[in-house]
Amino acid sequence: MAVETKFVVVRKGEEKMTFANKKEADAYDKMLDMADAFTDWLLQSELEIDESLAENIALRLAEQKDTVQHILRTSKLPEEETAKAPVVQTEEPVVTEAVIEEESAEEITEEIAAAPAPKKARAVKAA
Repeated sequence: MAVETKFVVVRKGEEKMTFANKKEADAYDKMLDMADAFTDWLLQSELEIDESLAENIALRLAEQKDTVQHILRTSKLPEEETAKAPVVQTEEPVVTEAVIEEESAEEITEEIAAAPAPKKARAVKAA
């Protein structure tokens, strides 16, 4: 017989989400606490919005905490991850076009899934 431990986040007597580990459950609970604080703040403001809209906005702000913090610090939207990555330029543009049948696509998908993940390069400190 297998024993499984599950962590359930409960708010106002309602199960919100179930997690396999405590760290993720605590992070989600903390995000919901932040959303509650945002909701209260929005409802106390001079804006005339209903509670449902305030909760939706508050949840979005809490979910996007890092983006909100970046905007507050810099007054700019954060750049997309793809824009931050350096682009390698070649002498000639490479154009690829492939037509893959369904059977071939399944084989390729299986090969990709079976392939080991590439190792990340580690920085080495000079002595």
